[in-house]
Amino acid sequence: MNKKLVTLGLIILAVCVIGRLLWVGLKSIKVDDFHPVSVIFIIDSSASNQKALPGQIKFLKTLCSLLDPEDQIKILKTSQNAYLIYEGSPMDTVSVSKALETFTKLDEKDYGTAYGEAMKKAVSHSLTMYKDGYTPSIVVIGDLENEGAIEKQINWETLPDNIAKAQESLPDLTLMFVYAHPEKLDMVKEKLGPVLGEKHLIVATEQMANKVNTRFLSAIGR
Repeated sequence: MNKKLVTLGLIILAVCVIGRLLWVGLKSIKVDDFHPVSVIFIIDSSASNQKALPGQIKFLKTLCSLLDPEDQIKILKTSQNAYLIYEGSPMDTVSVSKALETFTKLDEKDYGTAYGEAMKKAVSHSLTMYKDGYTPSIVVIGDLENEGAIEKQINWETLPDNIAKAQESLPDLTLMFVYAHPEKLDMVKEKLGPVLGEKHLIVATEQMANKVNTRFLSAIGR
């Protein structure tokens, strides 16, 4: 009888010790706070970029598939002008496809690009989304060619200061430029690298575009 009581006591003691260890272990686990992300896409539908556009659209859709249903995206198309063609969930693949198919077709009446105008709108959208609790990011998809009205182009001399100023309100801003020529991307790194750093500035040519999604997800906290 005494032997049974001792055995029972040891079992109870072991259960209590294991329970205590589990409780302490669970308390020490830190659960990361989930922060939804806003991704503002700028996609070039100008004449000079039409040949590469199907692959770029595929890249955009692939990146959307890697996001979370609670994230939000906006798609700005840039050609002669820049304007919003989609906003909503990255998971709404049908609406995303319809918007891209409808609004990125070549319009012979459009001439030029408006990357500067698109970038200003993308930063403005990011500021609004950040106030609503979203981690901000901008993805520029296109050849970065300056064509048409000069006032609609990116001024690469003033953009670094403008991005640095935006960072005062958007401390976690990530920018990614894909599908441009290496010479263009080298300029992007030279101008924006000192402002955004290696983590939050990502560039990739068409040949390397399929390699950068993991880096982008890491930069936005995924």
